[in-house]
Amino acid sequence: MKNKLFDLRGLKYFLILWSTQAFSALGSAMTGFALVIWSYQQEGSALTTAGLTVASYAPYVLLSIFAGSLVDRWDKRKTLVFCDLFAALSTAAVLVLLKTGRLEVWHLYGVNALNGLMNTIQQPASELAVTLLTPREQVQRVGGLRSLSSSLTTLLAPALATAVLTLAGLEAVIAIDLVTCGAAVGSVLFIIRFPEEGGPGERVPVLRSAWEGVQWLRRNRGILDIILFLAAINLIASVYNAALAPMVLSRPGGGETALGVLQTFTGAANLAGSVIVTLLPAPKSRVRVICNSLLFSMSTENLLLAFGRGPGVWCFGALLGWVFIPVMGANLEALLRLHIPVELQGRVYAARNTLQFFTIPVGYLLGGWLVDRVCEPLMAGLTEDAVLVRLLGAGKGSGAALVYLMIAAAGVLVCLVFRRDRHLWALEE
Repeated sequence: MKNKLFDLRGLKYFLILWSTQAFSALGSAMTGFALVIWSYQQEGSALTTAGLTVASYAPYVLLSIFAGSLVDRWDKRKTLVFCDLFAALSTAAVLVLLKTGRLEVWHLYGVNALNGLMNTIQQPASELAVTLLTPREQVQRVGGLRSLSSSLTTLLAPALATAVLTLAGLEAVIAIDLVTCGAAVGSVLFIIRFPEEGGPGERVPVLRSAWEGVQWLRRNRGILDIILFLAAINLIASVYNAALAPMVLSRPGGGETALGVLQTFTGAANLAGSVIVTLLPAPKSRVRVICNSLLFSMSTENLLLAFGRGPGVWCFGALLGWVFIPVMGANLEALLRLHIPVELQGRVYAARNTLQFFTIPVGYLLGGWLVDRVCEPLMAGLTEDAVLVRLLGAGKGSGAALVYLMIAAAGVLVCLVFRRDRHLWALEE
């Protein structure tokens, strides 16, 4: 049983790619966390902070559908190295601006937009690289390992970023990001060997190739509908993310440390879920696992964030809300890898990125607008004996709590609707 659980045969190069990319992702997440705190301290606006993520996702969403056709024909090693080096140069530019005292929020918008453009190419290239380096019988374990590294990033980044930010400043956080990026580039350049992909094949025009990815999804309604399901969830999750820092930084008992602790608990829950999905065998019904995991998440954490008045309740909500997300993610990844032909994965993943992730910038803008322009003014205008004030509290941050109450209801409704989709259940046949 022990040998079966930890069987990593055929995963040598995947493990090298996975570990170094995870190391780089940790450095990037630390920088992202520190810059969110820096930007909120500069402007004090949820909408301004949300704009950082919108700037990252806008080019990603707009151009992803064309990136897949390019990735399918380009050399995976060169593509990954180029994207990582570009990200390193962008981070270095932020460091120079910071050291010279010229860094402003609009600079971060520009850097995030450029990094989002590079991520448009890197993401499908990385997905295809993982497929090329993964034996078919190991897709469940690979999904679990990728969830594990993502969970560790979520767990460690806030705590490490807060510690480094306090002890050495923002410059040190960015320097760590550059070092970890260098490790990722070095492994791809000098260590990892990608298998042969069977030659370049026919040079299909970019527009036609992108259309092929869309057409494949139209012919495979189960995969298309599960992507649309995740698009709806991403909309709700983005509103959640846009409201999180403004609420925690503003509420009594909150602050930078509370935000870091809350995200650390989120990472701990992700880590626990990742360990579970890595060690357990594939479930009988992946679709049921995906639907039930999301339903549980939507119906727990958002309500506890809405009604909670301190870090204890918020952290308990994070544990409940995130523990099954890696289980959902690994099973979703396995469904996609097993159903999408490898020769089409680049263009299909690119089409999927546009469809599944276009709701993220929309959600961030919506969340920032709801907090700043709707819910905070609404709560500020209520009297102390109003029902919402009794339920959610008063003062700055109570409007964000109202947003969490709204998305709790929306999340449960979305899960129940898609759970009845017959095309999803056809994927089990």
